Amino acid sequence: MNILKIFLVKEFLQFMRDPKMFMVVIIAPVVQLIFLGYAANRDIKNVQTVVFDRDRSETSREFVRNFEKSGYFSMDYYINDYNEMNKLIDNGKAIVGIVIPENFEKNISAGVTAKVQIIFDGSDGNKASIAAGYVSNIASAFSKNISFKNIEKAGIKIPLAGSVEPVSRIWYNPDLSTRNYMLPGIVGLILIIITTNLSSLAIVKEKEIGTLEQLIVTPVKPYQIILGKLIPFAILGVISMTLVLSVMTFWFGIYVKGSLAFLFVSSFIFMLSTLGLGLFVSTISRTQQQAMITAAFLVIMPMIFLSGFSFPVENMPLIVQYISYLIPLRYFLVIIRGIVLKGLGISDLWIECSVLLFMGIFILISSSLRFRKRLE
Repeated sequence: MNILKIFLVKEFLQFMRDPKMFMVVIIAPVVQLIFLGYAANRDIKNVQTVVFDRDRSETSREFVRNFEKSGYFSMDYYINDYNEMNKLIDNGKAIVGIVIPENFEKNISAGVTAKVQIIFDGSDGNKASIAAGYVSNIASAFSKNISFKNIEKAGIKIPLAGSVEPVSRIWYNPDLSTRNYMLPGIVGLILIIITTNLSSLAIVKEKEIGTLEQLIVTPVKPYQIILGKLIPFAILGVISMTLVLSVMTFWFGIYVKGSLAFLFVSSFIFMLSTLGLGLFVSTISRTQQQAMITAAFLVIMPMIFLSGFSFPVENMPLIVQYISYLIPLRYFLVIIRGIVLKGLGISDLWIECSVLLFMGIFILISSSLRFRKRLE
């Protein structure tokens, strides 16, 4: 036990003597969360729109005003030529184009259906689909308003009848902000970077400068070397997570609704997998550069793409969905989002925690055995 304590003190002293490492572990996660917190926002509140009004009537202007009043569209361009609209959309200056045909007001007054052409820039499918939903709702409301006005003008009395009015109540994320959903996931990504990347780099660095061979000839046992290398990064991971959660709470106003103790325990369980993966990367890498590339392509990128952080798992092909069950971050995202946004506890998340614990123990033991063989 004394040997392990000495080893841990040595690791922390080495960490404190390296200002670059201090910046990476303490400062970088906070800066990353702030930048990603503003960047990771899929909400569309300012759809750049170009209008080609060929009718130039009061009704067509009222139709356009409905888009402006919605708060989702900015009427940036009013043009007189169809080709000009094509150029604006092709150059990315406009996402939506509205073409109001001639006789728009005349057709509506005559009770004839008036058609309006809406052009979307579909290169970004997410933006286009959301904008299409906005357009559909605005056009539907405008059409309904015209119908009521025509009925009033005709003096037709509509008998009272019962109706159903849905009242929406949004749980967990009332503002429907993607930031509230993405930021807890970013906490998981930062944990991966701190524990996996840095632990693999630290061990490979020992190989490069030759100190690992010196440790092998000392009375220190292989398991003590492994624990001495991994425990400091687990502690640093907890420190980084504490800082990141503080920024998430006091900067972005996203409070943890569940138990903080359960959140840290589940994070430690998740770190069993990330530390084990970092240890595994160190066994197959000879240089720090090789370790960084291996960790990025073998661990971090699959975690991002297959865990549900960037893309919904439900939308993936069935075989990819099965592969995603092997990704630890998939389970941790369910846990951390459940704790932060919904206030869930162990009784609700015990399945994810159990799977994550089993995976972490398996990965850590397998990597430790491989590392031990390399030492021997």
